[in-house]
Amino acid sequence: MTSWTPSTLAALRDAFSLHLTAGPTGGDAPEVEVGMVLADGELYVRPQRGTASRWYRAAIGHGTGRVRVAAETVAVRFEPAGPGAAAVVDAAYRLKYGAVASFAVTEPARLATLRITPA
Repeated sequence: MTSWTPSTLAALRDAFSLHLTAGPTGGDAPEVEVGMVLADGELYVRPQRGTASRWYRAAIGHGTGRVRVAAETVAVRFEPAGPGAAAVVDAAYRLKYGAVASFAVTEPARLATLRITPA
């Protein structure tokens, strides 16, 4: 497995959100801006609408894509995080987003938590 570069990790730590595209490079797949967190050194995203979210379904369907944060664009893999990550990811969203974290700590959002790793 490839690791995040130090510059990408720094950009992720400093950013409010990232831009995500699911699917192969070069397509006209839409890019969406989503809130994200780093928790225990891993990158996670959650769709506000849970599994009904179009970008979530595209990420799960393709399994790969790209994320863009600051000046960095990275090819990535998307995978379900599993229930074991729920508490740490909830805490990370609350710490990062404060009162507006409610979009990410609902049961539908929790069930659709994705872990993103460099491809």
